[in-house]
Amino acid sequence: MAINVNNVYRTVLLILNQEQRGYITPDEFNKTATQVQLDIFERYFEDLNQQLRVPQADFDYSNRQTDIDDKIEKFKCIGSCPPVSVGVQPFSLPIVDDLTGATVVYDDAPSAGQFAFYRLGTVTYTVPTNPPMPPIKPVEIQRLQRVEFYNIDKSDLTAPSENFPVYLYESGKLRVKPISITEGIEASFLRKPKNVVWNFDIPAGSVTYVYNPSTSVDFELNSSEQTNVITRILLYAGIVIKDPTIIQVAAQQIQQEEQNAKS
Repeated sequence: MAINVNNVYRTVLLILNQEQRGYITPDEFNKTATQVQLDIFERYFEDLNQQLRVPQADFDYSNRQTDIDDKIEKFKCIGSCPPVSVGVQPFSLPIVDDLTGATVVYDDAPSAGQFAFYRLGTVTYTVPTNPPMPPIKPVEIQRLQRVEFYNIDKSDLTAPSENFPVYLYESGKLRVKPISITEGIEASFLRKPKNVVWNFDIPAGSVTYVYNPSTSVDFELNSSEQTNVITRILLYAGIVIKDPTIIQVAAQQIQQEEQNAKS
């Protein structure tokens, strides 16, 4: 369940106004909220990497690895990687259309309603077949660094084949060996969270902002992150309104929560 952007904004304003420390505009809130969401999202991967090295409790709802993975799962996508030109490598990365669920060619500036590519996962190759032949099970393509990729086919013993393909990921493109592979590439990946938007209308004759849910965009983080989101926004709000007290209190709270999560 997502975090309602209006609830967060109202809470932030309540705390700031209650303490008489200043005001944060909708535009400032939207930019701050988007940054906070990305901060928390990016931290998941470091936290997961750390938890993979720590023994986990074998109880329901208390396994930290599973908990972090659950927070990431809604950002997991899979899509076909089309060749840049028909029948020619390299392959483009996919993105997912928010409305139709279809995958389209990745673009650095996806249009409205499309999820931007964020992190690459597993890349697979499926040998194309013609009906009525059954589909062949996909094989995972091994990722290599530049030096390995350009030297792997110098020996017949290490040369890649369609059963043991390899790829190089650079400049947002996938280069696959052997070069006979020109289709059938699919990638799992994480998409980028949508930008947070608290949008509003101003009724005629009024100067009051009225929340518009139809044009607003909620946080995509798990609802369990609401307290963390509010605390971090208050940290940034303290910087915006230049109040060192808010910065100090919010920073202490964030530090305490991070210590508790890792202890």
